[in-house]
Amino acid sequence: MSDTSSNQMWGGRFAEGPDAIMEAINASIGFDRRMAAQDIAGSRAHAAMLAATGILTDNDVDAIREGLLTVLSEIEAGTFQFSTALEDIHMNVEARLKEIIGEPAGRLHTGRSRNDQVATDFRLWVRDQFDAAETGLIALIRALLAQAEAGADWVMPGFTHLQTAQPVTWGHHMMAYVEMFGRDLSRVRDARARMNESPLGAAALAGTSFPIDRHMTAQALGFDRPAANSLDAVSDRDFALEFLSTASICAMHLSRFAEELVIWSSAQFRFVTLSDRFSTGSSIMPQKKNPDAAELIRAKVGRIFGANTALMMVMKGLPLTYSKDMQEDKEQAFDAADNWMLALAAMEGMVRDMTGNRDALAGAAGSGFSTATDLADWLVRVLNLPFRDAHHVTGKLVAMAETKGCDLSDLTLDYMKSVHADITADVFSVLTVENSVNSRMSYGGTAPQRVREQIARWTDLLG
Repeated sequence: MSDTSSNQMWGGRFAEGPDAIMEAINASIGFDRRMAAQDIAGSRAHAAMLAATGILTDNDVDAIREGLLTVLSEIEAGTFQFSTALEDIHMNVEARLKEIIGEPAGRLHTGRSRNDQVATDFRLWVRDQFDAAETGLIALIRALLAQAEAGADWVMPGFTHLQTAQPVTWGHHMMAYVEMFGRDLSRVRDARARMNESPLGAAALAGTSFPIDRHMTAQALGFDRPAANSLDAVSDRDFALEFLSTASICAMHLSRFAEELVIWSSAQFRFVTLSDRFSTGSSIMPQKKNPDAAELIRAKVGRIFGANTALMMVMKGLPLTYSKDMQEDKEQAFDAADNWMLALAAMEGMVRDMTGNRDALAGAAGSGFSTATDLADWLVRVLNLPFRDAHHVTGKLVAMAETKGCDLSDLTLDYMKSVHADITADVFSVLTVENSVNSRMSYGGTAPQRVREQIARWTDLLG
């Protein structure tokens, strides 16, 4: 493929081609070649519509279709020669098409512009990424459901401020992440539905005088409808911004869970054991088993957040319609998508393979006076104390246990009566972590029965 064809692609406006610096800053083929399949799909749909509307002959369109399939096969086989001088994936494909089929290739661009072409390609590519994210999220949620079901009644400490708060169950903790990633799944589906409009046929910005059928091309490409305003169609990148913002929120959730797995797998916690498949060793410390996959997931959020911010900055000052600034949209989305999909897959693998250490979880569940709230609730429920008074009494009992170096359940009844004379032996019935979690029967609570109900609900939702 000859680079001299670049001047012909630009038309007669320019007597000389761009110099090396302009070529380097202007070209996007180094990254937008990733949209080759989407570009060719859009061109084939456009060509079919041009034949159906009588704008091109069937013979020309048949040649274009076959030629485009040849180009696609070359790209997929890795034999296609990309040219920087031809700027982008659109010109590279069209130039090669001309080499294959000759004059009919020049008619393919009838009724469209690179502006609506790239908007269509990018939209198709982002839609594919939303579909991949949906698949990844469903797999991760199923892995979490399996963990929750296995440990629906395992007791463990619940934390606020990373301090022991109240006992919860392992299943309840896993289901908290099911809810988070479930919201991410909802955002993915919602954003995909909103973006599913076709820009093709908006042309440069004003539409076209050719009698095209935009509904036909929209349907052929799996869009719900054509975009309703040609100015907006070529200049809109909300779909990419929604993709990046959705990815950012999900990456934040992944990072939170990764942080917990890093902490939980430490020798100080021993809450979980990560599989060798998602851990590494140390070059000099043979006892080490490092949670590298979790740490790298935690780090990915920076790149994804950065991509979201970068595209916001690109778009924030652009007047209608298309500006070359918008060429900077793709690298951000490509990088974010790669890292999001990798992080989802790694987290799903870690969750499926990890083992919750039930004994360590249970041993930690009763530490830090985790049943103090149960004691306060008992004082309210049985002795009819105002909660603030019950809170004060419980605080004094916690201080007493702390001084004696024991847990609340280890205090004698006499010691408890010295703080409040009406306390009875029945109080000890609420000071075990098992009774604590079993009593949390409110909707969404940590009681194993409630956890299993939520597992069943999500299992039904996923089908």
